[in-house]
Amino acid sequence: MESQLNQIIVYFLETINLSGNYAWIAQVFLIVLMTSFVSHGVKKLLDRLKEAAKKTRTFWDDLLIDSARKPVRLFIWLNGLLWATEVVRQVSQEPIFDVIDPIREVSFIVIFAWFMTQLINKGEKTVQSAKNVEKPLDPTTASALGKLLRLSVLITTGLVVLQSLGFSVSGVLAFGGIGGIAVGFAAKDLLANFFGGLMIYLDQPFKVGDWVRSPDKEIEGTVENIGWRLTCIRTFDKRPLYVPNATFAQISVENPSRMTNRRIFEHVGVRYADGGKVASIVKQVKEMLCSHPDIAADLTMIVNVNRFAASSIDFMVYTFTKTTNWVEFHGIKEDVMLKIMEIIQSNGAEIAFPTQTIHLESPEPDPQEQ
Repeated sequence: MESQLNQIIVYFLETINLSGNYAWIAQVFLIVLMTSFVSHGVKKLLDRLKEAAKKTRTFWDDLLIDSARKPVRLFIWLNGLLWATEVVRQVSQEPIFDVIDPIREVSFIVIFAWFMTQLINKGEKTVQSAKNVEKPLDPTTASALGKLLRLSVLITTGLVVLQSLGFSVSGVLAFGGIGGIAVGFAAKDLLANFFGGLMIYLDQPFKVGDWVRSPDKEIEGTVENIGWRLTCIRTFDKRPLYVPNATFAQISVENPSRMTNRRIFEHVGVRYADGGKVASIVKQVKEMLCSHPDIAADLTMIVNVNRFAASSIDFMVYTFTKTTNWVEFHGIKEDVMLKIMEIIQSNGAEIAFPTQTIHLESPEPDPQEQ
């Protein structure tokens, strides 16, 4: 291909009678000019392909075109500049131009790796959208797969580049095996966090967006990012909390985001003076809960007198809401508590509050005074 283009350029130079010591300047100029035209033409072609890809149902063609735009244009410009450098090399014969061939091989490998990385990055975001796939992946799984694929591309690119530069890959791998032992001892904490992050990805006790807390440590908030070394948790006062992944292998973690229901558990006290009305109150409270649209009547529900307190007869209210939303739960709980108060008042009773009754004995009359 290059030889045919060189013949065309030489023919063009002979036609305009430009030869001799300055012919290479015109050749370089024409090569750069042609590279510019080809790059512009490829850009227009990719724009049309992108518009056509939007009309298809699959998202893979969109990913390929979007990922290839910059790498393809860089490939064209790099190829053109290296071609121009070859022309200069024929005139100069300087030793520095001997690096052209290694640069060409390495740069093309790196450009392909860039294309693959772009494809993985865009694919990671695409598979999380319900608009593109029927069963979208959760952010945690998509992030884990994306990181593993990018790491594979990076390692493969590095080995291929070393092989292209003349290094023995087997020797590099052997050195890496020996050096890995030393690195393992020196960076045991880093490796512990790495494998901790791997266990999070595999076991998935939580994912990005979940509300988590630990009863062992002061950790509570929403998971924002799960990295290979740290997990970022946004606390409820909006501060970022960075937790090493190895920590999660040593503590218990609660995940309230995966609750199926929320519990209402309260004790309500009625005055001893209203003891005869307690049975009716308890019965009406249970009926109210069974008919409440936001209460899960099919789950455990307990409304029973359970203790005689110092200044009240207490009955327990134990039930579950259908929602797990924190804000909605408190609204439902408020409604239930207000209705309990209305039931107590409708029965002519009152909610008890701490009271004390003092009994004073009358003094016996003195016989002498009589």
